[in-house]
Amino acid sequence: MALAGGWCWFDRIEVLSRNRPPRLIAASTAPEVVRDVLSLPRPAFAGLAMNRPRLMGILNVTPDSFSDGGQYLDPRSALTRGTGVAAVSDIVDIGGESTRPGAVEVPVAEEISRTIPVIEALRHQGLRNAISIDTRKALVAAAALRAGADLVNDVSGLEFDPMLGPLIGQTGVPVVLMHAQGLPATMQNDPRYGDVLLDVYDALSQRIQAAVALGIDRAKIAIDPGIGFGKTAAHNLALIRGLSLFHGLGCPILLGASRKRFIGAIGGADRAEDRAPGSVAVALAGIAQGVQITRVHDAAETRQALRLWQAVHGRTEEAQA
Repeated sequence: MALAGGWCWFDRIEVLSRNRPPRLIAASTAPEVVRDVLSLPRPAFAGLAMNRPRLMGILNVTPDSFSDGGQYLDPRSALTRGTGVAAVSDIVDIGGESTRPGAVEVPVAEEISRTIPVIEALRHQGLRNAISIDTRKALVAAAALRAGADLVNDVSGLEFDPMLGPLIGQTGVPVVLMHAQGLPATMQNDPRYGDVLLDVYDALSQRIQAAVALGIDRAKIAIDPGIGFGKTAAHNLALIRGLSLFHGLGCPILLGASRKRFIGAIGGADRAEDRAPGSVAVALAGIAQGVQITRVHDAAETRQALRLWQAVHGRTEEAQA
């Protein structure tokens, strides 16, 4: 049967437990509710059908992001970059606060001054792509939505600002809920899990429930396991190997592993800007498990790789439209 109504298929299900070894069962023998949550098509997200892989291109308007800090802080550079990202991406994700390991909080007014002019300029020149505001803060999100953003990408899973969830519920916009263990300033200080796959799954399930309780439509929620956010390299690899588990939450999955430190460590690329090949490899590993949205710095390179992956597997974008 089709996985989440998309391009992947499955006939077996791996059953995971905290107190029993993993076991495989035939999909046909699973309870109907389990088969349904794994196989039924996901609703469109931010106006995009989830029956084919979607790319979210990154536009950081910050002085200190780990991979491109300072490159697009100037509004003109940001506009040029945003236009280029939009040409090869389905969503442009704009952020004005670095959440790299060790990063400190940026004042609301500063985050607004970095992001809103860029969103307004992109819309003024006719950009029709979905725009995501990458923020943990309600005031920033509200300003971005007024300026033309379509969705909110919150790395805290609505746990940082208690006003953000109600805002999203009231406006009815889509939201990405990401898992993170701790705040950016301290999250890489010896992160630990009992079972990283099940712990992150359970935490995201709880965040979905909390979001729904705030009036957010479950059909407008995507989830992100938070690669690199309070995780070691071993944790990251375990999550990537087990990404298909998160289809059990019934929401589109977003994978954001682009240029992360573990890619450099494994791939032998000290500089973040040299990690495109490894980032593409991880992106395709996620897409092969049915990940609907892949967040990337190197959007053109990832788009090219995706087209070749689709051609090899006989799944052109036209066939999935």
